[in-house]
Amino acid sequence: MQTLHARYPFLEAARETVATEAVDLATVVQNDRAVVERATQRVITALEEGEVGDSHRDTRTELLSYPVARVLVSMVEERVLVRKYARAEAATAYERFTDDIADTTELKSVESTGLDLGQLLAEFDLDDAVRETPEGYRMGVGRYLPLAEDLWTDEWRLVNQPLSDGDVPLSDGELLTLVREAIRTRIDEGLPFDVPDTIGDELEAEAAEIRDVLADLDLTREIDTVVPELFPPCMKALLDDIQKGEHLPHHSRFAITSFLTSIGMTTDEVVDLYRVNSSFGEEMTRYQTDHIRGDSSPTEYSPPSCATMQSYGDCVNKDDLCERIPHPMAYYEERIDDADDDELEDWREAQAGEEAASAE
Repeated sequence: MQTLHARYPFLEAARETVATEAVDLATVVQNDRAVVERATQRVITALEEGEVGDSHRDTRTELLSYPVARVLVSMVEERVLVRKYARAEAATAYERFTDDIADTTELKSVESTGLDLGQLLAEFDLDDAVRETPEGYRMGVGRYLPLAEDLWTDEWRLVNQPLSDGDVPLSDGELLTLVREAIRTRIDEGLPFDVPDTIGDELEAEAAEIRDVLADLDLTREIDTVVPELFPPCMKALLDDIQKGEHLPHHSRFAITSFLTSIGMTTDEVVDLYRVNSSFGEEMTRYQTDHIRGDSSPTEYSPPSCATMQSYGDCVNKDDLCERIPHPMAYYEERIDDADDDELEDWREAQAGEEAASAE
C-alpha cells in the first residue's frame, strides 16, 4: 500500500498513512537528506519541465518527499510557483494513472501500485456524478464546470457541449483530463500554508535555491506586474466604477479586490484605490482586503471564474480573448505573456513615476 501512496501522494489515504506512521517532518528534514533532495527536485523539475521527475527507488523517501515539497512551495510564497507545482504534480499523476487504467483494461486486473478509474472517481466524489454510456461517459454539469474552468480550448466551453438532461457527454480521454484537473485543484487549494520554524529553518537553503530558479526563469512577472491596460474587460469595468465613485455590490467588490491582490497589489495599494469611492471606509476596506489575501484568514481567496462573474452580472464588454478564456487570471496572464518586454518596462516606469508624484 505504501508503494501506491508514494506513486499517488495526493490521495487522502496517503496523507493518512503518513499521519498514522507518526512521521515527524521536523526530524525528517533534519536527518534524511535523501527526502529533502528528492523534495527539492520535485519542485525544481516542476518549474523547469512541468512534471516532478523520476520516482526515488526507495518508497519511503518518495512518499515523504511530497509533504516536504509542499513545505518548500509554501516557504517560497509565490503564486506562480503554487500553480506550476500543482500542474506538474497533476501532469505526473495523469501520466501514471492513464498507464494504470490501460493496464487494467488489457489485463483485467490492476497491480497494487496502480489505480483504476473507479478508485479515482471515488477519491474526488465523482463516482455519483459520472455514469458510463455506450458512447463514453456523462457528467453532471454542476461538477463539470469547476473542473473545466481552467481548460482554455474551445471544446471545453459549456456553450459547445451538447447538454442532455443536465449532463455533459465525455469521451474516455476527456474524463481522465477532468480527473487530472481535480488533482491539480486539490493540490493548488492546499497551498501555501504556514510552516513551523522548526521545519522552515532546516529548509531555508533549499527554499533559496528554488527562489533562484524561479528568478532565473522570469516567471514572476505574471503576478508582480500591475498593468490596467491589460486587465480583462470585467475587471477594467469594476476598476472604472470604483474610480468614478460608484457603489459596488459585495460580489463585485470581492471580485476586483481578489483580482488585485492576486496580481501582487499590497493592501495599502488596494485601499488607496478605494479612497475615491463614496462608500469608502478605510478600516473595513483594509480588513476585507487582508481577509481576501489570507493575511487575517486561513484562506487566500482567488478571483471568481468567468462563469461566476457571468452569474452575478459582472461579466461585461467581452472581447475575442474572453471567448476562449475561463478565468480572469488566465486572461491577464495571457495578455502579460503576449506583451513585449519593453512595453512592460514602460508601464512599470510610468507606474513608478505616478507613485513618486503622488508621494510628493
